[in-house]
Amino acid sequence: MVAVVPATPYAGAAGGASASATAAWLASLAGAPLPNRRQEDWRFTDPAALTGIDPQLIGLADPLAAQELPDGLECLSPAAASPWLGQALAATTSLEHWPVLLNAGASAGAAAAQPTSLLALRVSGAAGRLQLPLDAGDQPGLARFRLLLVVEAGAQLELLLQPSSGGVNAISLVSEVILEPGAELTLGSLAIGAAGSCLLQHTAVVQAPGSRFEHITVSAGWALARQEPRILQRQGGACTRLRALQVCCDRQLADTHSWVCFDGPDGELDQLHKAVADDQGRSVFNGAVRVPRAAQGTRAAQLSRSLLLSDRARIDTKPELEILADDVKCAHGATVSRLQAEELFYLQSRGIAADQAAQLLQRAFCAEVLRDLPAGAAALRPLHQLLGEG
Repeated sequence: MVAVVPATPYAGAAGGASASATAAWLASLAGAPLPNRRQEDWRFTDPAALTGIDPQLIGLADPLAAQELPDGLECLSPAAASPWLGQALAATTSLEHWPVLLNAGASAGAAAAQPTSLLALRVSGAAGRLQLPLDAGDQPGLARFRLLLVVEAGAQLELLLQPSSGGVNAISLVSEVILEPGAELTLGSLAIGAAGSCLLQHTAVVQAPGSRFEHITVSAGWALARQEPRILQRQGGACTRLRALQVCCDRQLADTHSWVCFDGPDGELDQLHKAVADDQGRSVFNGAVRVPRAAQGTRAAQLSRSLLLSDRARIDTKPELEILADDVKCAHGATVSRLQAEELFYLQSRGIAADQAAQLLQRAFCAEVLRDLPAGAAALRPLHQLLGEG
């Protein structure tokens, strides 16, 4: 069930709004103008695709209401969630980021009538698996979701988020995750958009010592997709594993800005970011890892691997390490390559047609990340959705 809440009217609103009217409406919701390329975090990211949506809010049915939660999962009311909300955003210095302001902001009239949808869960024990479809459908406008996960000491959860769109609209998704000592969370996101759709996905995570966080994000089809995972290992001694795959073609822009900070000793990070850019698609990756003096014994590895399939496609990749500690094992690297002629020749010499050989190599490139998605993703045929084949 989808409800559309009209915005405070602008000239040409709903169905024929000008880009300037939509930009003004978005700025009103966020309390700040749209980002621009003079800002370092948006230097490679043109937010113009956002101004193609209509200035109105989309209200979606609560995806938790339609399913039975496994044992160990408890829905929190807004009042019960209130003490936790904002903690992870503040700890990861995210409160003033524009996508977060847009998600939380309110303007006169429309936003007061249709607040951001809050999905708040507390996890205790081995809660098993859960899937959350976050579908904006084909309705024009902006859908806003806020997710809060409080994973108690020793608890475990595997969660698959499914942001999706079938029309010219935008999804704003802000997730806050608090992992207590010994907690384990696998958080997957399979985000498939449509022509003209936009996704702003911001994930703030605070890990206590002994916790384990695995984050797998896969996106394709969005005119603009911006992913911002930000993780703080508070007091160190935690394990973080990040996997990401973004596929872009036509004039699509896929952008990932990650930030991981160790606030104590003996933390671990294993990060792999992969991208496929074809036609006039553009992929952006900026991965920042902060290792202050207090984070002795940190072990961090970060790798960006990109596949360029067209002379007109573009890839900008910048892994970063800032290390002040002197007893660490940290490494990072970045590669941008094409399909290798030797590999194509090998497959063709075995009787495989050239186009099938290219598809097989793309499948293998993507599979390294796709296989780490939560188990429920298999039924959604992610390879078919990404590459248009089974």
